[in-house]
Amino acid sequence: MARETPLHLYRNIGIIAHIDAGKTTTTERVLFYTGKTHRLGSVDEGTTVTDWMDQERERGITIVSAAVTAAWNDTLINIIDTPGHIDFTAEVQRCLRVLDGGVVVFDAVQGVEPQSETVWRQADRYGVPRICFVNKMDRVGASYDRTIEMVRQRLGANAIPVQMPIGSESDFMGVVDLLEERAVIWTDDVGADPEQVDIPADLKREAAARRARMVEQICETDDDLTHQYLEGKTPATAELRRALRAATIAGKATPVLCGSSLRNKGVQPLLDAVVDYLPSPADIPPVVSIKPADPESSVTRPADDTAPLSALVFKIVSDPYVGRLADFRVYSGKITTGSMVHNSSKGKRERVGRLI
Repeated sequence: MARETPLHLYRNIGIIAHIDAGKTTTTERVLFYTGKTHRLGSVDEGTTVTDWMDQERERGITIVSAAVTAAWNDTLINIIDTPGHIDFTAEVQRCLRVLDGGVVVFDAVQGVEPQSETVWRQADRYGVPRICFVNKMDRVGASYDRTIEMVRQRLGANAIPVQMPIGSESDFMGVVDLLEERAVIWTDDVGADPEQVDIPADLKREAAARRARMVEQICETDDDLTHQYLEGKTPATAELRRALRAATIAGKATPVLCGSSLRNKGVQPLLDAVVDYLPSPADIPPVVSIKPADPESSVTRPADDTAPLSALVFKIVSDPYVGRLADFRVYSGKITTGSMVHNSSKGKRERVGRLI
């Protein structure tokens, strides 16, 4: 049976950050704007989708990771919302192992916090390409530039801001898309229909300066664009986007965006950035696995439906209605209900029951 969605239109991403940076709130907004939910979930009110345990809703924190699927511009996005507390960091590691890309959320007031550094190093370890989202731009003391500088200094990342905020703290109202050279303004409380307008006259000079710096940073990651840049040519927007995507997937660059998830500002451009810059399963190298019969040998498995099956169970939960549920990531081949698979941990064949 042919795939409903081609493989290059998949994004398997995780939302990772320090405690209270706004991971779950961002996930809830993504579900709302992609039409998965019809009301905005709130951490404070205990009405979120991904914080489903009573203990999570009571405390307003994420304890276990939760996976949800949403569609945006014909792209299928599988999202894992991860815990922020250091006590549950093993849960984050298990998720990072199966992700193709990550969205790292930062608090615009606090900047890079201790657990931000921990999850960043874990993502480095697993070679996960990521983009940054500077959240809570509406709070008193929020600073986009300071947060970017902290990302560069503390995390050693090549942070490339692709947006500029319009206003800050209580005056935060939108962003300037530096690639497209246009402003995106959110006027209503729900934020479902952002307006795309010309860059305000008082911000044009600053936007031009920031765009010039962004173009220079992107050109530095690509030899062809470097030659164009040195010859005094400004590469086309499509070329810049392509180069930034390639640099992000290769781990040479990290695009930075901003917004306020709680105030429903900045989430749609973040979804666009996930589609534009983070890899699909077809963009990452084939997974290297070990043959259970011969631990000394390794075999590569391409992301192909016709290849032999290889999958990794990254989480097992006990559900009161269904029983034991195993969350798994398929790297190659396919799993069907009732198929027999080899469980390499137990060294025996098992039958796959229900697929949910």
